[in-house]
Amino acid sequence: MIEDFFDIGKIVNVHGLRGEIRVMPVTDDPSRFDLLDSVEVFQNSTSKTYSIERMRPHKALLVLKLKDIEDRTAAEALVGSVIKVPRSKALPLEDDEYYQKDLLDMSVLNENGEELGTLVQIIETGANDVYVVRPKSGKDLLIPAIKECILAVNVPESKMTVRLMKGLRDL
Repeated sequence: MIEDFFDIGKIVNVHGLRGEIRVMPVTDDPSRFDLLDSVEVFQNSTSKTYSIERMRPHKALLVLKLKDIEDRTAAEALVGSVIKVPRSKALPLEDDEYYQKDLLDMSVLNENGEELGTLVQIIETGANDVYVVRPKSGKDLLIPAIKECILAVNVPESKMTVRLMKGLRDL
């Protein structure tokens, strides 16, 4: 079975001459890097596991030193790569929390069982996320990710049941 991976960072630049890399976290919780002893670096269609020798914050980024990356040239070769972790190393979820990756392409139904469309995008706002649901025809629906609207999420069946608040859909 092929392992499922989550993106947690992107290598955006090198740092210094000794093989350190600058990483832009793309995870809700950048402190999750503190829990890792290794990462998988995906570049084009290949990947390689690297042990983390050390890590420190640097402005809005992280600076990582990976084992076997000993100089600036080796670090430059990794710029543009994506850092991932396997699902088995993903942070545990609380009740009613889901990985965004598991929600995308999910079938969305209203509380009467009518199919509304497919969840195609998650917009992160300050207050709550907004799910973009694309119907087979017509305009996208924007559904706030709040308890009043999201009634049930079934990840194994890839189905979400929602209640549309007044004004979210033309009746």
